[in-house]
Amino acid sequence: MTPHHRHQTPANQPISANRGALLRTIAHLWPYIWPSDRRDLKLRVIGAMLLLVAAKFATIAVPFTFKYATDALAGHNTAPAEVSGWLTWVVAAPIAMTLAYGGMRMLMAALTQGRDAVFAKVAMHAVRRLAYRTFVHMHDLSLRFHLERKTGGLTRVLERGRNAIETIVRMVILQLAPTIIEVALVAAVLAVHFDWRYVVVIVGTVVLYMGWTYNATEWRIGIRRKMNDSDTDANVKAIDSLLNYETVKYFSAEEREAARYDRAMARYEDASVKSYTSLSVLNAGQAIIFTVGLAGAMVMCAYEVRAGSKTSTP
Repeated sequence: MTPHHRHQTPANQPISANRGALLRTIAHLWPYIWPSDRRDLKLRVIGAMLLLVAAKFATIAVPFTFKYATDALAGHNTAPAEVSGWLTWVVAAPIAMTLAYGGMRMLMAALTQGRDAVFAKVAMHAVRRLAYRTFVHMHDLSLRFHLERKTGGLTRVLERGRNAIETIVRMVILQLAPTIIEVALVAAVLAVHFDWRYVVVIVGTVVLYMGWTYNATEWRIGIRRKMNDSDTDANVKAIDSLLNYETVKYFSAEEREAARYDRAMARYEDASVKSYTSLSVLNAGQAIIFTVGLAGAMVMCAYEVRAGSKTSTP
């Protein structure tokens, strides 16, 4: 990367890890996801979004093909009224609709993998630019920092940072955006084939799910940071002790170094237990919210089927 590129690096303001939050982190990473000086990467982001939308339409179509195949096997023709002629026969044919079901699932998988392949260069370019910026910043630090630095901890932080950046960049485009699009499509289908109450239940469930996930994630950030700090401290003691092997041997300090390392690992153990416990709380809350929303929609549907306003072959 040339010095010219170095001056074009966005987000010149420092980012403090101590004040790290999910939305703030995403906002700081956005210039790397949508770089102003790389038209080709912008086109890749747009292409990935188009494939994403197409994959979601294929996802929505899968239940319909399954429905038509099941109804055709039961001897019911549930083709839409606007479908006529040979298309009616195709929709009513069990084999044809079963093949369509399999084809839609394959199309959905192909579009999803294509989206990941198109977006890969964007994600890795963001990782590269941020890694470059970090590397340059380290060389700009004072001599005192380099004389006192802990090599083991520094390399651990750099490795963890690269992995985290890639995860967050992929999360913004490949998880957050697809969820919003899919919820909108599902709400539209429910509004057309059922009524507004189902839309309220589903949208309410998704809002509660996202709210719980966001707040629990913000809570877990502090716990995870303590876990990472403990891991870094243990790695510092292990690497620095091995780099100074002769000194440790000269002073017969093997037991002392082992005790220091064990204390660091004890802190890491405690932080890890808290991290995994908080993850269990997050997953349990998500499962409860999802199950309550699903049960609510199923109860409404069962009540309407019993009352005769809804049937198994609408």
